[in-house]
Amino acid sequence: MTGRRETGDLLRSLAPRVLGALLRRYGDFEAAEDAVQEALLAAARSWPDTGLPEQPEAWLIRVAARRLVDEVRSEAASRAREQRYTALETPVTAQPADAAQPEDTLTLLLLCCHQSLDPPAQIALTLRAVGGLSTTEIARAFLVPETTMGQRISRAKKRIKAAGARFVRPCGAERAQRLRSVLHVLYLVFNEGYTASSGDRLRRGELTEEAIRLARLVRELLTGDGEATGLLALMLLLDARRSARVDADGGLVPLAEQDRSRWDRVAIEEGSALLTEALSSAPVGPYQLQAAIAAVHAEAPDWQRTDWSQIVRLYELLAALEPNPMVTLNQAVAVAMDQGPDAGLALLEPLDSDARTAGHHRLHAVRAHLLELAGDLARARDCYRKAASLTTSVPEQRYLTGRADRLG
Repeated sequence: MTGRRETGDLLRSLAPRVLGALLRRYGDFEAAEDAVQEALLAAARSWPDTGLPEQPEAWLIRVAARRLVDEVRSEAASRAREQRYTALETPVTAQPADAAQPEDTLTLLLLCCHQSLDPPAQIALTLRAVGGLSTTEIARAFLVPETTMGQRISRAKKRIKAAGARFVRPCGAERAQRLRSVLHVLYLVFNEGYTASSGDRLRRGELTEEAIRLARLVRELLTGDGEATGLLALMLLLDARRSARVDADGGLVPLAEQDRSRWDRVAIEEGSALLTEALSSAPVGPYQLQAAIAAVHAEAPDWQRTDWSQIVRLYELLAALEPNPMVTLNQAVAVAMDQGPDAGLALLEPLDSDARTAGHHRLHAVRAHLLELAGDLARARDCYRKAASLTTSVPEQRYLTGRADRLG
């Protein structure tokens, strides 16, 4: 007998390997992925009661392959299609050639982050095909209807097929581009879990945990890649604050007010060690710099005694390497703490005309905070209220409204 949580963890780890085995044998991503999901569901239902089979991976491959064969047979509408799948008519067994190969998971990640897909589709497909999450679980995590998420995943698979993408590792510039997309997708999954964009919870632990699990996997697959290591370090250093980020009522506690004794020191030590490894062995990239900023915060005994001048320098490097309005928002806070609120407010001015941030609640929230530091309480109150009206996160709404109310 095995517990349902243990079964779920095992299935998530096996899902990409099983899908990789089917893709190498049959090549049809859409049909293979659907078959693997059915096999995972069958295992989730039976294994907790019957116990693990002697070879769980081989069991999943056999069941998924049978599902795929049955589906193809039932849908075969012409002789041409039947000939295309002649190989499927042979008895399905877990032959050595069907076993997962070490690079299968990375190849699958690269396929899920194909350039024909937009980021939401890449995220959904990655969580389902590589993360082993069901459509229901992904929809619940992102607070969208299951039918909507199902359609998103189905369209993504069809686009990959239409683009002629195959289960092979890309080379050269395409591989580098796709690897950047993989890291970006994991970063987006983590961010949505770390600070949910909507709903009544600040954090969605299922997403942060899955992002960290997949980031560990990618780091193992990309030995010596500084950015893969930097991304994992960043996730660990940020997620270490999870217990201190909400109060007893689930309300948001800003970094300046968090009880740092509640931070996870084991995660901080691991993240710091990974960052040191990345910085000493690979060219510096954006994820490493963000991790370095998080590490400086982790080292500080409190908000006031943070090494703000060092954080400002790191943000300057990050802004030069990867200009981004969200980087500027965070940079403005650091500059305000190091050089005064007026200096930070000056950095925000260009963002008013940037379409990416002009209507974003974070611009108004950061401006409100800096105006409050500057003593302009009336304008700060208005900005807090504006920010509260723009966010769809209930904890953020409550926090921002509370800040405005305290200012009168």
